[in-house]
Amino acid sequence: MRPENGAEAPGEGTSEGAILEDSPEKGPIDVYDVIGMMLQQSIELSWQKLGLQPDFMTGRIETDLVQAKVMIDVASHLADTAIPQLDDADRRTVQNSIRDLKVNYVQRVGGQS
Repeated sequence: MRPENGAEAPGEGTSEGAILEDSPEKGPIDVYDVIGMMLQQSIELSWQKLGLQPDFMTGRIETDLVQAKVMIDVASHLADTAIPQLDDADRRTVQNSIRDLKVNYVQRVGGQS
């Protein structure tokens, strides 16, 4: 059944319902995949809050070292959780990213004195 304006009603044509029915069956979401995504976003946001990358919402460089410290701590905790599940190359990449964030944070805080 179509609405009076001729648009497709939910469940018709290529709506979400039809797409889901045609999709191959997928397994449950893996918690380590989610942690990996959160870790990547935490690292990116840490760099932004350090003022070393533009804010993704404003496009401007904005430094907030208090928030940078919080995000670095969150990223570090997520990394500790994810590292046992990673292969050697990914493990090194994550460890290097966390180390670089911490070093840059210390340099930025030291530069404010």
